[in-house]
Amino acid sequence: MTTPASGSEKLWGGRFAAATAESVEKFTASIHYDARLYRYDISGSKAHATMLAENGLLSRDELSAIIDGLSGIEVDIAAGSFAFRRELEDIHMNIEKALAERIGPAGAKLHSARSRNDQIALDLRLYLRDECDRLGELLTALRRAFVIQARTYLGAVMPGYTHLQRAQPVLISHHLLAYYEMFGRDADRLQDCRRRINVCPLGSAALAGTGLPIDRERVAELLGFDDVTANSMDTAGDRDFAIEFVSCCALIQLHLSRLSEELVLWAGSEFNFVNLPDRFCTGSSIMPQKKNPDIPELIRGKSGRVVGSLMSLLTLIKGLPLTYNRDLQEDKEPVFDAVDTVSASLAIMAELLANLSFNTETMRAATATGFMTATDLADYLVVKDVPFREAHGIVGRIVGYCLEKKCELDALSLDELRSFSPAIDKDVFEVLSVDGSVESRISTGGTSSQRVTEALGAAEKHMGI
Repeated sequence: MTTPASGSEKLWGGRFAAATAESVEKFTASIHYDARLYRYDISGSKAHATMLAENGLLSRDELSAIIDGLSGIEVDIAAGSFAFRRELEDIHMNIEKALAERIGPAGAKLHSARSRNDQIALDLRLYLRDECDRLGELLTALRRAFVIQARTYLGAVMPGYTHLQRAQPVLISHHLLAYYEMFGRDADRLQDCRRRINVCPLGSAALAGTGLPIDRERVAELLGFDDVTANSMDTAGDRDFAIEFVSCCALIQLHLSRLSEELVLWAGSEFNFVNLPDRFCTGSSIMPQKKNPDIPELIRGKSGRVVGSLMSLLTLIKGLPLTYNRDLQEDKEPVFDAVDTVSASLAIMAELLANLSFNTETMRAATATGFMTATDLADYLVVKDVPFREAHGIVGRIVGYCLEKKCELDALSLDELRSFSPAIDKDVFEVLSVDGSVESRISTGGTSSQRVTEALGAAEKHMGI
């Protein structure tokens, strides 16, 4: 009986009697965005081929031809001379087809014991592993900028805020080091995420593993993975690692957005706490006096993109049965956009932060109003053996009195203060000063110059400054 010729030229088209419709090819192709994975696809294929040869599924000559062919393809793609073909759908098929055309039958053997299902999982894990490291470097650069500015402005005072209202005086350096800690958690999360990314999926094949003699651990070793995945069905449909990575990205971008919000506020005339260099700002097309903080505004705005990428991925897997489903092709664009957005935002923020300056006199002047040493007065009464809740009430009444007199706490006389509590004595004025308030915050993690200097020294040591 004669076997009918296939109507499809696809590498998977043996059972199809008709060619794929052009509209379907256009709708299903991913090569226009997954081409950026080519280096990972090629390095994974080289490791896979090496393992196949070591297990007798390729000859040494075939392995040599495959390695050389893949290296040539990599050079061509990097040079921009490789012709990607949409009808070949994705980066895997484009490279495999080109390899077969360049080296002949040996190229057709490369796909033994693997599927595009485990191949894309491999490529994505390799890519994200590198991106964890690269984003970690960008976070380090940003954190260094915070530490350098904290050293520059050590000793300068500013208002600390709760509910965006002046609350207690703090050192500017303490405020900057708060962001150093925040972005440090981001770096830690990425490294923890990297650990779960760094597990090799190759050898799971389509969903059930393979009957061919392979060594998954050898591939993992060649590619620098810590382990191999434990269940082939879970491997084929797993994108938890990508979702976790984008979750880390979303937190980074949200932290950048919080910082951006403060810079936008501080750069305005209502605060006038910070000077943003002209070269990092733009003007108005109609108002000649304007100097707009576009960089922090755009970073703040781009947070929606990264959060949107996370939501896309979460929604993507919501109703997927095991194992692989074509829906998972939609995983890469949100990942790529999150990577690009966060990378650009981290880099420009580090550059901006390194070049801005603080108006220290304005910031200090802002601590003179708002009853910012009220808590210190309550603490003073506690030391004098007044129960805290009673002390809180006493100070509240004193503040009310000041509001009537339209003055600050340190403008009251000793007699006026003692009229609210006999526990108050002449030493009270030491705690009503801004500097006294700052220096009293000696608890671990507090804003006293002693604690901030210790924290800054630890940060400089960690950053190698």
